[in-house]
Amino acid sequence: MEDSGSSKDSKELNDSQDTDPSTVATDVEALKMETDDQEKIEQAEEFKKQGNEAFQDSRYQEAYDLYTKAADLCVGGKKQAVYFSNRAFASIRLENYGIAVVDAKAALDIDPKFVKAYYRRGSALFALGKYKESVRDFLKVCKMFPKSKEARTKYAVAKKAKVEMEFASCIAVEEVKIEIDPEDIIVEESYSGPVITSREEINVEWVLALMQHFKEEKKLHKKYVVMLINFLMDSTKEQDALVDIEVPEDGDITICGDTHGQYYDLMNIFEKNGYPSETNPYLYNGDFVDRGSFSVEVMLTLIAWKIVFPNHVHLTRGNHETKNMNKMYGFEGEVKAKYDMKLMELFSYSFWYLPLCFLINKKVLVMHGGLFSKDGVKIEDLRKIDRFREPPDSGLMCELLWSDPCDQNGRYPSKRGVGCLFGPDVSEKFCEDNGLDYVVRSHEVKMEGYEFQKGGKVITIFSAPNYCDQSKNKGAWVKFNGKDMKPVFTQFDAVPHPDKRCMMYANPMFSQGMC
Repeated sequence: MEDSGSSKDSKELNDSQDTDPSTVATDVEALKMETDDQEKIEQAEEFKKQGNEAFQDSRYQEAYDLYTKAADLCVGGKKQAVYFSNRAFASIRLENYGIAVVDAKAALDIDPKFVKAYYRRGSALFALGKYKESVRDFLKVCKMFPKSKEARTKYAVAKKAKVEMEFASCIAVEEVKIEIDPEDIIVEESYSGPVITSREEINVEWVLALMQHFKEEKKLHKKYVVMLINFLMDSTKEQDALVDIEVPEDGDITICGDTHGQYYDLMNIFEKNGYPSETNPYLYNGDFVDRGSFSVEVMLTLIAWKIVFPNHVHLTRGNHETKNMNKMYGFEGEVKAKYDMKLMELFSYSFWYLPLCFLINKKVLVMHGGLFSKDGVKIEDLRKIDRFREPPDSGLMCELLWSDPCDQNGRYPSKRGVGCLFGPDVSEKFCEDNGLDYVVRSHEVKMEGYEFQKGGKVITIFSAPNYCDQSKNKGAWVKFNGKDMKPVFTQFDAVPHPDKRCMMYANPMFSQGMC
């Protein structure tokens, strides 16, 4: 309300000799309410402005929180639809696609013609593998903005994925074994990189030569890639889904989280913490690939170390060691660009052979994602999981790969749209039931590289600093000594890498930017 209008209305009321006092009171209250609403709108707009600044600076969680404050101040009306839509965008960047879908729907409930909300919901649905619903949203955007080239591109990508999924479901078989005989692959005379004639030839010196070869942005020949992958499967095929690790009292084990194709940061970890050895064991906790553009190099380096030290280098399967994620976030595109689709199929098959979790000295349980949507899960239940498959949408295997901790007691639907959120009370009971001191997991970017869930039972460790070249987070690893099994953290910063942008091999829905 204009100030001049407020003064005029007040004067007319005060000059009136026969005005009902109750009417005067009502009008004054309405005026105050309108003024209060205007103040709330201004505050909400300021929160939105701050949220936009945080978003532009890649501080997505901060942006999400600021958009939340704006939405809470401005209930109803089209401005709240904007705040919900912006919050959906922040959730997409945080990979919280389940929340993004909910917020985009909330925006559309307020304003059914809000095109950005359709766009963002379509992007989140695509990330969740719900291609049919994604196609509908992008089609809606195309109808509302028929001249938008970007909208048409997203619609075409979603439609192609939908068709491919429908075709795959028609020809799907329950079990498929991918085999490539390295003897059928010819090595050209011009190839000058590392060679393999037998498994015994792969030693520390060979791996260091391989790492230098990769540092110079050279490829390992496909023949030797196949041999490495086959050796990996041979070394893990007899293991259970849960593997026991014993660390002696005078020894340590280093646990690293997500590396996501950041090869030069992986090398930095080795330079700072030493190369793997029988006295310097490592556990890499999943998500070796996708996003970063050196995922092939990360994966093959870790496989090679695993072959040299099969009992002292351990690799957990993450949610990104799966076909759907690799198709969207870049590993499939990278393998096809550097090799071919047949080799990608072998990589995908080899991921089935990676264990889902590790139990260190019977006191620390390590998995990529988190705990479970029900009580009563025991260590032996995890050991018996049939892991030789693509992950299902629910159940223990899914939750090991996808769940996240939260600081509120109880269980909640996952912000990602798969798995669950579990509180400190859930963690406490699980550890008590299984005689554990800690649960170590990864799966989430943490600005300091690590974080404790409230209550101190669950540790998140993340080892991809400046994630996706924009998050400005530190990386970290955690060490446990065999004597006391107490966590000791080391943080580190990102190092330079060759000029290959993050996500350059990803699905066009992501590589060209979302929303």
